[in-house]
Amino acid sequence: MKRVEDYVRSIPDFPEEGIIFRDITSVLQDADGFHLAIEGLEKLLEGVEYDVVVGPESRGFIFGTPIAYNNHKAFVPVRKKGKLPCETISMDYELEYGTATIEMHKDSIKPGQKIVIVDDLIATGGTIEAIIKLVEQLGGEVVKVVFLIELKGLNGRDKLKGYDVDAVIKYDGK
Repeated sequence: MKRVEDYVRSIPDFPEEGIIFRDITSVLQDADGFHLAIEGLEKLLEGVEYDVVVGPESRGFIFGTPIAYNNHKAFVPVRKKGKLPCETISMDYELEYGTATIEMHKDSIKPGQKIVIVDDLIATGGTIEAIIKLVEQLGGEVVKVVFLIELKGLNGRDKLKGYDVDAVIKYDGK
């Protein structure tokens, strides 16, 4: 039987020489691969009590919504600035080459709710660090952060110290 890692396509020297790009579209394009990915993420959440799944645009939507659906939990999207229609809170964060802003609806998290954050990949950790700050600003408690893939060589966990972080697949490089 194949493992979810077997469905991840590795593309050398993209976007620049020396980088191995871990492509998850090959996981999504295969029903078995996608099923294994969701199963793997759900396994990381076994025994975790939570109320809401939060996922960043756009791949966090892909992996977070089936988990929310399967476990009868709410799903809260985190979007790029200007994409949400109601009153929002926002957070700026650092990118490799500049900054970006993400937003959540101001009423999306209720004080005291237990939150799980789901995304496809942790690299530098900046996006998730910003999401954690937004969740906590709204009074939520982040109880777990899960990823399909972790690129350990980029040290993203360093920005998430003090939080329960895990990944289905862990690659040593960048």
